Amino acid sequence: MKIGHKYDYFRITVKPALESKLDEFRLLGYKKVTEQELWGFLTKKKWKKPKENVRLFEIVEEIMEVKVSEYIHYATIEAFKEADFAFDSEEERRELLK
Repeated sequence: MKIGHKYDYFRITVKPALESKLDEFRLLGYKKVTEQELWGFLTKKKWKKPKENVRLFEIVEEIMEVKVSEYIHYATIEAFKEADFAFDSEEERRELLK
């Protein structure tokens, strides 16, 4: 059984901060980022090592500090990890370059 992230307890409370950050992403042209994806970035990357006795204002502050470039970099790396790239043949390499 997979145990959730320590900060999942705060997710509903910080929803307005998440929505605000997503609005910022949309203003900058990144309209397809979802709340779930942003939360995944925060829990897997930014809060990889959760603090003991974290306070709500610290979580909100860290959400608001997220830069679009940080998220896009993370999302790109995750996409490469999940992709099934196999460059076993010349034909597959050529297909990738199309």
